[in-house]
Amino acid sequence: MGKTDAFLEHADAIERGLLDIGRAATASGVSVKMVRHYEAIGMLKNVARTYANYRVYTMNDVHTLRFIKRARTLGFAIEDIRELLALWQNKSRSSAAVKKVAGAHLTSLRQKIAEMK
Repeated sequence: MGKTDAFLEHADAIERGLLDIGRAATASGVSVKMVRHYEAIGMLKNVARTYANYRVYTMNDVHTLRFIKRARTLGFAIEDIRELLALWQNKSRSSAAVKKVAGAHLTSLRQKIAEMK
């Protein structure tokens, strides 16, 4: 099922390999509350819905959630994660663009470490 397919019954969606929010949260290691939050702020786009308006997630959605979680664990700000997500999803991106975001984060971390010393 693509993001633009017609709504499905919940059982049909699960049968097609889509995950309900609880299973997507478990598979990604992100809480249900944060899955909803990331969707609400546009970091997880076009989440499919069933006829009953339940969210159903693809494995690509789960990978995106894992990416967000990893970036948050590394201390990246939400706006930096947005940029990294856009770069990650853009197959024609330059590696220099990714290095720029990561480099800025590294510089910030080094500055914080120096301040703590």
